[in-house]
Parts: sequence; C-alpha cells; structure tokens
Amino acid sequence: MRVGSFLAFVPVLGAHGIRIIQSNDDGWAEQYARSFHDALIATGHDVVLSAPAENKSGSGSLDLEPNPRKSSCQYDSCPPGSGPIGRNATSPRLNWVNSYPATSMRYGIDTIGPQFWNGEAPELAVAGPNVGSNLNVAVYFSGTVGAAVYAAKARGIPAIAFSGKTTGTLAWDTSPVSQRSLVYAELAAQLTNAVVASGTPYLPDGVFLNVNFPEVSDKCNDASQFKWVLSRINLGVFSAPDVETCGDRRLPIELSVVNRDGCYASISVGDANDKTTAPAAKQAVVLKKLGGLLTCLP
Repeated sequence: MRVGSFLAFVPVLGAHGIRIIQSNDDGWAEQYARSFHDALIATGHDVVLSAPAENKSGSGSLDLEPNPRKSSCQYDSCPPGSGPIGRNATSPRLNWVNSYPATSMRYGIDTIGPQFWNGEAPELAVAGPNVGSNLNVAVYFSGTVGAAVYAAKARGIPAIAFSGKTTGTLAWDTSPVSQRSLVYAELAAQLTNAVVASGTPYLPDGVFLNVNFPEVSDKCNDASQFKWVLSRINLGVFSAPDVETCGDRRLPIELSVVNRDGCYASISVGDANDKTTAPAAKQAVVLKKLGGLLTCLP
C-alpha cells in the first residue's frame, strides 16, 4: 500500500483537518513515524514532524537545549556538521532536533510548527508510533510518552502516545514499506481522527492517551482486524474505582489487553502529572467520546 492509498483505508469519521505536531523517540527518520505522518496528511491534517535527530529511546521526559550535530543524523538523514535543528530540504514539514523527544516536542510547539501555521499553536500533539510497546512501568521511561506528556502538561495541548509491539528499526526509505508500519500508521490515524471527530476539547485537561498496538502477525495483519479496548496503565490494587464499562469498575491493564489473543489495542487515559492512570471522571469523558469505537474483552 502506498501513501496515496491511505485515504481509502483510513476512516475519517467526520474529522476535519487540524494542526498536529508529531514527535517520537526512535528518531525523525524512523519508518513508523514517517508512515504515520503520511497517513495523517492523507486524511487532511496539517501535520509537522519535530523529532530527535537520532534514536533517543528510554529518555523519558529529559529536556535539554540541542547542540550542533558533529556526526550524521540517523540513517545518514543529515550530514555531519549540521546545526542543532534541521529539516528535510524537499519536505520541510519533516524536522529534526538534536536532543531528546520532549525537547523535540517543545521546539515543534514553540518554534517549528508555528512557522507553518501563521504563528498559531498546534491543536493536537501525537507521538510515535514507538518501535516496541510502552506498557506499565515502561511508560515512565519512554521518550515517546515523554514527548506526549510534555505537550499535555507543559503546554495544555491534548496529546496521544502510540506504541506498537512489533519491534525492529526501519529506515524511512526502506522499500517496500513494511506491512507493520502501514498497519500501525492506519490504526494511529484512525484513533486520531476519532478523537478529532469527537469535538473540542479533544481530551480532558492534564491527561494524555497511552495507546498500545499488539504485534502485527499472520493473524493480525490488517487494520480492520484490530479492536480497541479502554484500559489502565498501572495495576489498580490500591486505586479508586475506574469508570464503569463492560459491567465492571476496574479497567483491564493495558498489558493484558495487548497480550490477549484477538488483535486488541489498548487505550489508557494517563495522568500527565505522574504518568499513572487518570481518575474515573476523566476516563468517563474519553469513554463518552470514543464509546462507539470501543469493545469489551471476552
């Protein structure tokens, strides 16, 4: 499937194009991020990528001013001796920042994105899809989550972090584009469009969505096969009850959703202050917005 065909496969769900800033922690030239970028553009969004110059996985919420590059960027995507930030000469909406994911998100919101949006801020922030899952305790160390949390906490911009269980890094120009990259991009765009179609405010204040896709496998190799489940990030042993859904006041943890047979993707409502599960009242807002998309585990 090529970029132009995304429009036929990604349901827009009534969404109108909005300003979206995108980042990740695997690097600006990683294929997962580029496929998602293409999918968002294909469905009508005004999206700008601002991501690290190289793989910065596991950097959490670190935020340091970028320094000039001494070596080439990831996959030789920029030459040695480049400055602290840069962009693709033929596709200027693709930008790199020589620092951490949270820094890349900060530069995207404050400096890079507004150059394309007549000085305006993004309306939504997305990060990923990450190469590999970000579940439970991994959420605290994930740079992809760190980028989304920066947008939600420091700038008050609704944010979504996407991660895919299937691992293996891929350069942006790997040909043909991998099926896993296309599937994850299509799913991420589908959920993004559902959030946008739900209307403003897109998410409650101070939260982010932590979204994890299961492996793309022989049994789960097309986006139409995947189902969405509302979940929680951490165990709820000592937590207050969750929003009531599927006949229960305790949501399944995302780890159990992603590892379940049947192509289930988890959506957790995270608290941007501490990266744990947000309280039931905020879960309820997301449940109402996305209820038509969600299913219950068997």
